[in-house]
Amino acid sequence: MTTAKVANSSAPSSWRFWLPRLAFALLAPILFLALIEGGLRLFHVGHETGLMDACTVHGRPTTCYNMFFAAPFFPPGIIKTPQFFSLSPDKPPNTYRIVILGESAAMGDPDFAYGFGRYLEVMLRERFPGTKFEVVNTGMVAINSHVSVIIARELAAYHPDLYLVYAGSNEVVGPYGPGTVLTNSSMNPVVIQASIFARSSRIGQLLTESGKAPGDWRGMEMFLNKQVRADSPRMPQTYRNFERNLREIAKIASDSGAQVLLSTIATNLRDCAPFASLHRAGLAPDLLRTWNDLVHRGEALELTGSYSDALKAYLEASRIDDQHAELQFRIARCYLALGDYAAAKQRYELARDLDTLRFRADSRINDIIRAVAGSSGPRVQLLDTYSLFSAESHNGIIGSELLYDHVHLTPLGSYFLARSAFQQIVRTLAHSTQNSDPPTQAECERLLALTAHDRARVAGEMVGRLQKPPFTTQLNHSEQVQSLLLRSTSTEAPQETLAQYQWALSQRPDDLALHYKFGFFLFDYNRQAAAQEFIRAQPCDGFPVFLPDGTRVM
Repeated sequence: MTTAKVANSSAPSSWRFWLPRLAFALLAPILFLALIEGGLRLFHVGHETGLMDACTVHGRPTTCYNMFFAAPFFPPGIIKTPQFFSLSPDKPPNTYRIVILGESAAMGDPDFAYGFGRYLEVMLRERFPGTKFEVVNTGMVAINSHVSVIIARELAAYHPDLYLVYAGSNEVVGPYGPGTVLTNSSMNPVVIQASIFARSSRIGQLLTESGKAPGDWRGMEMFLNKQVRADSPRMPQTYRNFERNLREIAKIASDSGAQVLLSTIATNLRDCAPFASLHRAGLAPDLLRTWNDLVHRGEALELTGSYSDALKAYLEASRIDDQHAELQFRIARCYLALGDYAAAKQRYELARDLDTLRFRADSRINDIIRAVAGSSGPRVQLLDTYSLFSAESHNGIIGSELLYDHVHLTPLGSYFLARSAFQQIVRTLAHSTQNSDPPTQAECERLLALTAHDRARVAGEMVGRLQKPPFTTQLNHSEQVQSLLLRSTSTEAPQETLAQYQWALSQRPDDLALHYKFGFFLFDYNRQAAAQEFIRAQPCDGFPVFLPDGTRVM
């Protein structure tokens, strides 16, 4: 009995001995890191990574996009940013604030001045002059929904009336996707949140910056070694993460009182061959030889215009290996030539979905967008851009009329998307009894000063892009380049271009993008006048102003 009492009485004593030590072992590292973090902040090491930062515009205090916001999502020395924007925390009366979320296509790449957000702003401004419309375009190159959900959350405090989400192209190649080169490729949501938190801290920034820099941004070429099969075991988690982020964006927006337009993503099917293809796993060498023989036979027949016989060879090859994206694209071209447009579209879509360099939103991504839009409450509506573009395309198959390359919109594509968004927004406006027919494409482009000179310039820039991998390895690369070359010439006289810019600026003298593009045009003719336009385009006080040759103006 005595021994039992002694043993029992020693338990609390043992617990009192170990509890403080265990607590110290757990808390000491946290306190130590907190002290380091506080010290780094005290001595201004690193940067704040919130979306917005205090600034002044024409001497008035406001907030501007924080240039270091994207640092946690990109390697050291490579930070991609949206077009700079400022936003007053106190929304002025009679203002309708629209936030665009998405990637480079949402931003308006290859030229932000002619993105769909700019068309939308012109349409709304022209038809509802009594309301001030603010279109805040947060689209950014190479990001994905993991970044967009943070932007949506931070901008909810700015009382947007509408979120327009055009996102889904970069879920594989963007931050925390299975094919990324930007961050680690962990796809567990808890690990992702922990990584973002760590990389946003001053300690994380210090450790990240001390690592090996990857060199200059090289665009899509950086991802050549990151092929991901459609049946990769990592793709289901990619889709789950996208759906989770999209639902969170819809909830953030709805809880803030905003309307939401969730748009499907338009992808170039007809004029964009797959960037990379892989054979099905386990294909035996003898079957691979037979497959190659059939494809070579089909290719030779296709070149002579014998599409029916070529199709037979390709289909026989597909029975051996139906996972090769480029083969599906060849089959689609034959069906198109033979007039079977439904079968052609089906194969074009399959070629896109099997593409192992996954720079295009696949069928599953668009299905998720439709499902989230249909189940997120009355404030969330679907903008089915993919179906719209299909309906506006020859034979129902989206091609280069609407998309320059794989996902980036031409002026016609931007107009169609903006017009569709305009029509849905009008239904939510209290004063929509006014003339609610959108301005024509020509009216919009006159106000945007989209001149023949600029059309040719942008097409020429796209020709340059297509001279680099992975475009150079596409089956129809030469056809794409030839098409853009035809668009890259203009006979418009400089005086005519000048007059169009001057007229547009007379209608909207406070349009910073117009001043910027006018300065860009003037640079070849009058550098002093160009410098003045770049100064007028300065987005906030103290923002550095550079000429196209790198000369700093102020």
